[in-house]
Amino acid sequence: MSSAAKAIMTTGAATTDGVVRKAMWRLMPLIMVSYFFAFFDRINIGFAKAQLQVDLGLSNTAYGLGASLFVIGYVLFEVPSNLILHRTGSRQWLARIMVSWGLATAAMMFAQGPWSFYALRFLVGALEAGFSPGVVFYMTLWFPASHRGRANSLLFLASACSGIFGAPIAGLILGHLNGAGGLPGWNWLFLFGGVPTMFLGLVIYRLLDNRPDEAAWLDTQEKALLEEAVGRAGSGEGHSMRAAITAPGFLLLALVYLLMQIASYGLNFWGPDLIRSSGIADPTVLGFLAAIPYLCGAVTMVVLARRCDASGRRLGAVIGCLLVAAIGFSMAASFAGSTWLVVLALALIGGGVVAAIPSFWALPPRLMAGVGAAGGIALINTIGQMGGIVSPAMVGWIKDHTGSTMPAMYAIAGAAVLAAALLAFLSPQSLRRADHG
Repeated sequence: MSSAAKAIMTTGAATTDGVVRKAMWRLMPLIMVSYFFAFFDRINIGFAKAQLQVDLGLSNTAYGLGASLFVIGYVLFEVPSNLILHRTGSRQWLARIMVSWGLATAAMMFAQGPWSFYALRFLVGALEAGFSPGVVFYMTLWFPASHRGRANSLLFLASACSGIFGAPIAGLILGHLNGAGGLPGWNWLFLFGGVPTMFLGLVIYRLLDNRPDEAAWLDTQEKALLEEAVGRAGSGEGHSMRAAITAPGFLLLALVYLLMQIASYGLNFWGPDLIRSSGIADPTVLGFLAAIPYLCGAVTMVVLARRCDASGRRLGAVIGCLLVAAIGFSMAASFAGSTWLVVLALALIGGGVVAAIPSFWALPPRLMAGVGAAGGIALINTIGQMGGIVSPAMVGWIKDHTGSTMPAMYAIAGAAVLAAALLAFLSPQSLRRADHG
C-alpha cells in the first residue's frame, strides 16, 4: 500500500466513498448518455419493423435474420476489439467505436432491399463491437467492488432509459416525421440515432481519462486512495486471458448470459410487435406503452443495486429476476389478445431481465482481473450475444410458420428458468464465497 493511500485511509471509509462519488459524478453522466444511444439503436430496429417490412419487402423471417446479423457482426469482432482497447486505452478506442458505429447507424437510411438491409445491420454490429464490455471493463479501473453494483446500475439505467424515453421518441418520429422531406419515418429514426452518437464519440475522446493516475481533476491523495481501493477489488484469479477462461465458473457465466440475452432480445426486438399485435396501431401510443417495461426495469435495478451493494450478495438477485421474467414471457404468450395484459407481462419481463443484467455483470470481475478481465468480460459478452442471433431469428421463423409468437414466448420463458437453475445449483464455490463475503 502506498504511503499516500495509508495516510488518507486513516480518515475512514467516508473518504473512500467521497472520492468514488466524485469519480461517478465526473464519468457516469457521459458514459450513461453514450450507453443510451447504444441501446436506442436496438430499440429503433424493433419500432421500425412495420415500416421496414413494407418498404423493403421483408418477411418476419427476413427481419429476424437482419436483426441477427447485427449480433453476428458484434460477436465476430468483440473480443479483438476489447483486447485492442486494453492495449490502446479505453478513451481512444471507445471514441473510435462510437464515431464509426454512429456513421453506420445513420447509413441505415440508405437500405433499399433485403440484401442492403442485411449488409448494413452486419456493419453496425461489427463497428459497435466491444462497446458494452469495454465500458464494463473501464469501470473496473475506476470503481471498487463495494461500489460497482451502483456503477453498473447507473450504466444499465441508461439502457433502460433508452426504452423509457427512446420508445416514445421513436413512436413520435415514426408517427410525425413519416414523409417529411420526402423520407419515410424509419429513415429519420436511424438518422436521429446515428448523428448524436458520432458527436458523443468526439466528446469521449476529449473528456474521459483512461485511469485515475491520468485524471487532472483528482489530487495526488485522491488518486492514491482510488487506485488502492480498485487494486484491492481486483482480486480475481484470471490475470491472463487463458487463466480467465479456465477459471471455475467462467463457462457457466457465459452460458447464463447467453440465456439472459435470448430473453433480453426477445423484449427489445419483439416487445413493440407484441403490443401492436394486441390491437395498438398508432405509433405514438405504441411508443408510450413500450416504455413501461423499461421503466419497471429501471426502478427495479436501482433498488436491487443498493441492496446488493449493502449485502454483497448478487446471485439471489439475478436468480429472482430471471424467474420473474419467465413469468412475464409466459403471460405474454397466454394473453396475447389483451393489450393491458400484454403490457403487464412486458412490465414483468422488464422488471426481471432488464434489472438482472447489472447485477450479473458484478459477478465476472470476481473471477478474473487484468487483461483477463478485459478479454474475459468481452468473451462472456460475446457468447451471450449469440442469444441475440437465436432469439430474433427463432421468433421470426416461428411467427411466419405458425402465425403466432406464443410458442416462441414459452421457449424464451424456459430459457430464463434454465439460466436461474444453472446459477442456483451449479455456481462454483469461489463465486458463492465471494457472494457471501
